[in-house]
Amino acid sequence: MFKLSPQRGSLRISLDGRLAPGPDYKLYLSPEFVETEADFRRLKATMQRVGDVKTFDHFIVPVPAGIDPGRYTTVIVWCETFGQFISAARYR
Repeated sequence: MFKLSPQRGSLRISLDGRLAPGPDYKLYLSPEFVETEADFRRLKATMQRVGDVKTFDHFIVPVPAGIDPGRYTTVIVWCETFGQFISAARYR
Protein backbone atom coordinates (compact mmCIF):
# COMPACT_ATOMS: atom_id res chain seq x y z
CA MET A 1 0.00 0.00 0.00
CA PHE A 2 1.38 3.39 -1.03
CA LYS A 3 0.77 6.41 1.21
CA LEU A 4 1.25 10.12 0.64
CA SER A 5 1.83 11.80 3.98
CA PRO A 6 3.15 15.05 5.43
CA GLN A 7 6.43 14.88 7.34
CA ARG A 8 7.63 18.00 9.19
CA GLY A 9 6.75 20.56 6.54
CA SER A 10 7.35 18.25 3.58
CA LEU A 11 5.61 15.37 1.85
CA ARG A 12 6.73 11.81 1.40
CA ILE A 13 5.51 8.72 -0.39
CA SER A 14 5.90 5.44 1.42
CA LEU A 15 5.26 1.80 0.64
CA ASP A 16 4.04 -0.47 3.39
CA GLY A 17 4.94 -3.77 1.76
CA ARG A 18 7.51 -5.29 -0.60
CA LEU A 19 8.51 -5.00 -4.23
CA ALA A 20 10.34 -7.65 -6.22
CA PRO A 21 14.00 -6.56 -6.35
CA GLY A 22 15.30 -5.00 -9.53
CA PRO A 23 17.66 -2.33 -10.82
CA ASP A 24 17.01 1.35 -11.35
CA TYR A 25 13.47 1.66 -9.95
CA LYS A 26 11.98 5.15 -10.20
CA LEU A 27 8.89 6.55 -8.52
CA TYR A 28 6.49 8.62 -10.63
CA LEU A 29 3.25 10.47 -10.00
CA SER A 30 0.62 10.17 -12.73
CA PRO A 31 -2.67 12.01 -13.34
CA GLU A 32 -4.20 8.68 -14.48
CA PHE A 33 -4.06 5.12 -13.20
CA VAL A 34 -1.61 2.95 -15.15
CA GLU A 35 -1.74 -0.84 -15.41
CA THR A 36 0.58 -1.66 -18.30
CA GLU A 37 3.86 -0.66 -19.90
CA ALA A 38 1.92 0.68 -22.89
CA ASP A 39 -0.14 2.93 -20.58
CA PHE A 40 3.03 4.15 -18.88
CA ARG A 41 4.74 5.00 -22.17
CA ARG A 42 1.61 6.73 -23.49
CA LEU A 43 1.21 8.89 -20.37
CA LYS A 44 4.86 9.43 -19.38
CA ALA A 45 4.88 13.03 -20.67
CA THR A 46 2.09 13.88 -18.20
CA MET A 47 3.87 12.31 -15.22
CA GLN A 48 6.27 13.71 -12.68
CA ARG A 49 9.31 11.70 -11.61
CA VAL A 50 9.66 11.94 -7.83
CA GLY A 51 12.86 10.03 -7.18
CA ASP A 52 14.72 6.75 -6.88
CA VAL A 53 13.48 3.67 -5.06
CA LYS A 54 16.54 2.48 -3.16
CA THR A 55 15.08 -0.41 -1.22
CA PHE A 56 12.34 -2.93 -1.91
CA ASP A 57 10.82 -3.25 1.55
CA HIS A 58 8.88 -0.45 3.28
CA PHE A 59 10.55 2.44 1.47
CA ILE A 60 10.04 6.20 1.85
CA VAL A 61 10.71 8.69 -0.97
CA PRO A 62 10.51 12.43 -0.21
CA VAL A 63 8.45 14.53 -2.63
CA PRO A 64 10.71 17.35 -3.86
CA ALA A 65 9.60 20.94 -3.32
CA GLY A 66 7.78 22.25 -6.35
CA ILE A 67 5.87 19.04 -7.07
CA ASP A 68 2.15 19.43 -6.37
CA PRO A 69 0.83 15.93 -5.57
CA GLY A 70 -2.70 17.34 -5.82
CA ARG A 71 -2.27 17.35 -9.62
CA TYR A 72 -1.86 13.57 -9.65
CA THR A 73 -3.83 10.53 -8.52
CA THR A 74 -1.46 7.60 -8.85
CA VAL A 75 1.99 6.44 -7.68
CA ILE A 76 3.95 4.29 -10.14
CA VAL A 77 7.15 2.27 -9.78
CA TRP A 78 8.97 1.87 -13.09
CA CYS A 79 12.25 0.12 -13.91
CA GLU A 80 14.22 2.52 -16.15
CA THR A 81 16.93 -0.01 -17.06
CA PHE A 82 14.55 -2.58 -18.52
CA GLY A 83 11.60 -0.31 -19.37
CA GLN A 84 9.33 -2.42 -17.17
CA PHE A 85 6.16 -1.48 -15.33
CA ILE A 86 6.52 -2.70 -11.74
CA SER A 87 3.54 -1.45 -9.73
CA ALA A 88 0.94 1.29 -9.39
CA ALA A 89 -1.61 2.44 -6.83
CA ARG A 90 -4.09 5.27 -6.55
CA TYR A 91 -3.59 7.55 -3.59
CA ARG A 92 -6.72 9.62 -4.14
